[in-house]
Amino acid sequence: MTRIPPRKTIDWTATEVSQNLKKVDWHVATMNRSLSSALHHLTASYDELSLKHRIKYVLRVIQAIYYPLLAIVGLTVNIVTIVILSRGKCGLSRWITRYLVAMSAADLLVVILDLMLRHIPIVFKEQFIFLKSVPLCNIHAVLLYTAIDCSVWFTVAFTFDRFVVLCCSKLKSSYCTERTAAVILGTMTVLSGLKNIFWYFMLTGLYRLHKDPWFCNVSTSVQFSLVWRSIEFVHYIFTPIIPFVIILLLNAFTAKHVFMNTNVRKRLRTQSIVRNVRDAEMENRRRSIILLFLISANFILLWSILVISTLWMRMTLLGYAVWIDRFWRDIGFMLQLLSCCTNTCIYVVTQKMFRNQLKNVLRCLFTLKFQAIQ
Repeated sequence: MTRIPPRKTIDWTATEVSQNLKKVDWHVATMNRSLSSALHHLTASYDELSLKHRIKYVLRVIQAIYYPLLAIVGLTVNIVTIVILSRGKCGLSRWITRYLVAMSAADLLVVILDLMLRHIPIVFKEQFIFLKSVPLCNIHAVLLYTAIDCSVWFTVAFTFDRFVVLCCSKLKSSYCTERTAAVILGTMTVLSGLKNIFWYFMLTGLYRLHKDPWFCNVSTSVQFSLVWRSIEFVHYIFTPIIPFVIILLLNAFTAKHVFMNTNVRKRLRTQSIVRNVRDAEMENRRRSIILLFLISANFILLWSILVISTLWMRMTLLGYAVWIDRFWRDIGFMLQLLSCCTNTCIYVVTQKMFRNQLKNVLRCLFTLKFQAIQ
C-alpha cells in the first residue's frame, strides 16, 4: 500500500505575497488584457461562441487598431482643413468659410475629447488605469458633449445657410454675411455649453472606463432616478434627433426648389440663342448642392446606428421592454467618430480650389522633409 506524502504547507509572509503580486501586476500591465482575452476567445473557442459574442470579440480587436489610426488621421485632416480654409484661397465666401472652419474645429475637439481621451483609454484600459484616480470626469463630460453638440448644430447651421442661399433670394443679402455667421456660431456654442451643464451634477468626477454613454461613475440616486434618466433622454432627443429632422426637411425643400429652377432655366436657355454658353450660376448651384448633400448624408448615415442603439437602451432604462445587442452601440461609436474625419474628403471631392491648396500644403511638407533629410 503506497503512502501518500503529506502536503507541503506554504507559509508566505506579507512581504513575499506583496512581491509576488507586484510581479504579476507588472507582467499584466505590459499587455492589454481585454485585447488578449478577445484574441484568446477567437482563436481557442471560436466555434463554441455565439454570433453575438464573436462580433463582440472581433470588434474589440478591430477597435484596438482602428481607434489609434483614426486619432492620427482625425488630428491631421482637421488641422490641415482648418489651415487651408483659414487662408481664404479656396474660392468660398467668407461666411461659408466661417461655417466650414467651425465644423472642422468642433470635429477636432471631438477627436481629442471623445476619441483620444475617452474611447482609446477604454479600449486600452490597463494602460490608462491611472485615470480612475483623476477626479475630472464630470468636467470632461461637459466639454465632450458640448463639442459633440457644436459639431452637430454647426452642420445644421451650414445646411440652413445653404437653404437660404439657394431658396430665399430676398433673405440672402441680409442673412448670408460674415457677421451673421459669427453670431450664430457663437450663440450655438454658448447654448451647447449651457445645455450640457447638467452632466456635471449628474455624473461624478471619477472615471469608470466603460463604453456606456455614462463613462463616469454615477451615484445610485442618479442611476435609478426617473428624473435624471428623462433629462438624459431629452438630451439625446435634442442631439441629434432634432438635427436629423431639420437637415432632412431643409434638404428636401432645397432639392425641390433647385430642381424646379433648373428645369425653368433649361427651358429658357433652349428658347434663347446662347445654347452652347456655360451657365455659371447653374454650375455654382450644382457644386453647392453636391457639397450640401454630401455633408448632410455623411452626418446622417454615420450617426444613425449610434442614435438608434442609444435611444433603445435609454428606453429600456425608462422601463420599456426594448432590447438591442450592445455591439450595435460599439459600431455606432466607431461610425460616429469616423464622421469627424470625413468632411475633408468631401471638400477634396467637391472643391477644386481646395484640392489645389491641399496639394500645395503637401508639396511644402515633402519639400521641408526632404531638406531636413539632406
